[in-house]
Amino acid sequence: MRKVPFISSLRIIGRGSLNWIARRPLVVSFEVTDSCTCYCKHCDHGGPRDDSHLMPPTAYRRYVEELRPCVVQVSGGEPLLRKDVAEIVRNIKYDGRLPYTILVSNWSQMTEELYLELHEAGVDQFSVSLDFPDERHDVFRGYPGLYSHLSELIPRCARYGYDDIVLNSCISSENVGEINAMADKARQWGVNMCYSAYSPRRTGCKDYFLNAPEQIETLNRELDRVEARRDPSNWIVNSPTTLEATREYFAKGGRPGCKAGLRFLVVTARGELQPCSMQFQRYPLDQRQQMIEEFTANNTCDQCYVSIRSYLDKPFPRLLWENVSGFLSFQPERPRT
Repeated sequence: MRKVPFISSLRIIGRGSLNWIARRPLVVSFEVTDSCTCYCKHCDHGGPRDDSHLMPPTAYRRYVEELRPCVVQVSGGEPLLRKDVAEIVRNIKYDGRLPYTILVSNWSQMTEELYLELHEAGVDQFSVSLDFPDERHDVFRGYPGLYSHLSELIPRCARYGYDDIVLNSCISSENVGEINAMADKARQWGVNMCYSAYSPRRTGCKDYFLNAPEQIETLNRELDRVEARRDPSNWIVNSPTTLEATREYFAKGGRPGCKAGLRFLVVTARGELQPCSMQFQRYPLDQRQQMIEEFTANNTCDQCYVSIRSYLDKPFPRLLWENVSGFLSFQPERPRT
């Protein structure tokens, strides 16, 4: 994964340290639409929804100014259904520097031209969902032709050399044996690889959780090989501690200690604060402290280990060290245009 230039790293470290002390979120996920182009088996955000309530692009600047996150995810639903998504990004990156901005998308609506527009607008990382390294991806997502579209478009965008595309695979009972095959596909396409973990809380379906000993054995075997493939390019984005925690999450059937609402939170398409995408207590922007007191302080949920949590679910010194050692670069910042 592309290293973060030194000056940008200092900005992220500085804001992260202040946010940790001030009990502000490190990561905010903006769900800019509830609608999606896919009907994924592991997700509750399938198909079209009522989008008459969407916040305009200019509203996002107020949330960034108030919450001051180090990292922002622009997600949905499918964020590329917003024709004004580039303008949303520009309002999030209004000062041209922070927050580090990640677009989380299935890329069904992505084009080469839109990729370049979003890069120029300020997207630092494109997180592209991939459930299988072949056409089974289409079946799992309920979108015929999606894998073919990705296999043609992703390598073409990767050739621009920005090193900002990350395949994200949600590990489930369906694809646990494909963990390294998807890493192979990332290598073939010239992009990076990240893993998250299926949560039954999102849909209520436990069939896709790793429930059998042989599935845990497969997980451990596949992740052992992932660890053996690490190299200085950092193309496996997950830290070793995150992958170890993923093993424990599946082996134990959960992971306590979640800090949703404090270290990370969601802003819904209506502009309400929500502790995470699977906890539906909602608060206005000026009641974030109330959310921490009512939800975070009493949260006993252990039913997920998704990416937004896994990056933050560790002591601050460990979090700081992993990000500095893994992503800091002494190369100068490159202009967007």
